[in-house]
Amino acid sequence: MISFDKVVGVHENALYLRNQRLKTLSDNLANSDTPHYKAKDFNFNQALKNATSPVDRDIHLSRTNKRHIKLSVAFSGIDLKYRNPFQPALDGNTVELEVEQAKFAENAMRYQATLSFLGKKFSGIKNAFKDE
Repeated sequence: MISFDKVVGVHENALYLRNQRLKTLSDNLANSDTPHYKAKDFNFNQALKNATSPVDRDIHLSRTNKRHIKLSVAFSGIDLKYRNPFQPALDGNTVELEVEQAKFAENAMRYQATLSFLGKKFSGIKNAFKDE
């Protein structure tokens, strides 16, 4: 039997975190002209490490049947930080449009790469079932 965790692996958490980072960066971009808005971000690698580390969680899910798909608990291990700008604005806004756009584009590209990787994994599994 194929384990869903082995197929998806860390990519489930990576997609969730990449999506959260896209939301955070898009908030920054949307507020680039808002006085006193503070740009936020988080360290993706650290958040992924926190999400995948075997820690004891408050909520435990159990499977009543071995054929049930194992579910993971949503985590809140995202530690948002305020970004320090290279050139602070006079109105107190810390969003640097070029920096945010570059980080958004990089994160979007990595999100798409993870989706493509998972798509190929699932396609391979689907083909394996067809051959049986």
